[in-house]
Amino acid sequence: MLNRSKRLLVAALTLATLAGCSNMTARERNTAVGAAVGGVAGSVLTNGSGVGTVGGAAVGGVIGNQIRR
Repeated sequence: MLNRSKRLLVAALTLATLAGCSNMTARERNTAVGAAVGGVAGSVLTNGSGVGTVGGAAVGGVIGNQIRR
């Protein structure tokens, strides 16, 4: 279980991350989501291989960038 200072740090980092994403365009959000999903998928499909994770993130980012809203 995390102690109080670690919880505060995690909360502050989460808020900072969310605040940094607040002014993103739809295309930037799609790219970020695609990269995140692709990275997770690449990691799962290659059993945690760093190359698979990076490759999945790159492919997911490109696909996310091409999605139009």
